[in-house]
Order: sequence, then C-alpha cells, then structure tokens
Amino acid sequence: MLHDILAAMPLGLFLAFMLGPVFFVLLETAAIKGFRAAISFDLGVIIADTVFLFIAYLSTTKLLERIKDDPALFIFGGVILTTYGIMTFIQTKKALPQEEESPDIRKLGKSDYLGLALKGFLLNFINVGVLGFWLGLIIVFGPRLEMDGNRILVFFSTVLITYLIVDIFKILLAKKLNRKLTPGRIYIMKKGISVMLVVFGIVLISQGAFPGEVNEIREQIDNITPGEGIGFFE
Repeated sequence: MLHDILAAMPLGLFLAFMLGPVFFVLLETAAIKGFRAAISFDLGVIIADTVFLFIAYLSTTKLLERIKDDPALFIFGGVILTTYGIMTFIQTKKALPQEEESPDIRKLGKSDYLGLALKGFLLNFINVGVLGFWLGLIIVFGPRLEMDGNRILVFFSTVLITYLIVDIFKILLAKKLNRKLTPGRIYIMKKGISVMLVVFGIVLISQGAFPGEVNEIREQIDNITPGEGIGFFE
C-alpha cells in the first residue's frame, strides 16, 4: 500500500504541471477571483478527472481503440474549446474597464462557486485527450497493480490528491499577483489565455482531422525525447 502511494505521488506532481487550458485558466482564476474561486474551479476539474478514471477503469482498451478509430471525438472537443476561447476573447474585450487601477475581487456567492466548479468540469471534460491520458495510465499501471480494485483506488486517489495539493500552492502563488494586476494587465492576461484556448482547440481538431500526421510527429518527438511524448491533455 505504501509503495503504491509513493509510486503515485510523482505522477500527481507531473499532472499538476502539464500545460493545457486548465493550467492557465486556474492561474487566471486565482489571480483575479481569489483562492476559494480557484479551488472551486479546481474541484470541478478533479471531478471530471474522476469521471474519466471511472470510465477508463470500466472500459480500458476497448474505449481507447474507439477513440483512436473515431477522430470525430477530437474534432468535437476541439470545436467546443475553440468556440469557448473565441467567445471569452470577445467578452473580455467588451467587459474590461479602462481605468488603470487595482482590481477589486467581487464577493462571490454560492451560485458563483458552483458555476466555477461547473466551468472547471466542462473545460476538462470536453478535452478527449484527458480520457486518453487516463486510459493510458490504467493500461500501463493496472497490470503492475495486479488489476486489484483496492490498489488501483489507492494509487489513483493519491495521484489526484497530490495534484490538488500542488494546485493549492500554485493558487497561493498566483493569488499574490492580484495586487500587481491593473485592468490593463488583466485585459492582456485574459486575451492571452483566450488565444491559448483557441490554440489548444485547434490542436485537438488537428488530431481528429489529420490523425496519421499527428501520430507521426509524436513518434518523431518521442524518438528525440524518450518518455516525454505524452502530449497535451490538461
């Protein structure tokens, strides 16, 4: 049991620093809306990961093969992510005040926190690559854990708990940026993150539209940097 926990912790640390839409939106939420808002968003992300893990555990290789043979799933997720990024870009441009003064964090209600949790859940859930990531981990680590349900539960629970703990430190660091954020800087940050979301969406669409070419590029990268070709998921 202790061995499984120790083996899972580095994986959780790695997961927390994977660059993707969730990573950037989490830091933005912490810097602009505060600690509790970012935690609410992050809990939504983890709930989506838990759902994916449950699906991966029940489906294993069959669902993984379906994803590989059904590029439309990548295109669907990519279109949603790209649309979300474009809408955020436009809304940010209209909503941002022009005065150069320090922003005040509006007091959020329960509905706001639930909305942020839902936002984190959906932003993670529409990324089909996340499901592929968890499926891959189940396939790799499942046999090492002897496909024992209890060991798998302990292992992946440790991964997610480690991920959450690291995210808390990321949130605390990002929150310190709030005092240095002017509306102009927030404007640039939000537009930059919106562009990143669009880029990540285009990457997903490319995976669906040109699966052969994307896999060939990944294989070339894997040959250059062994063990670092997992790719973009979160």
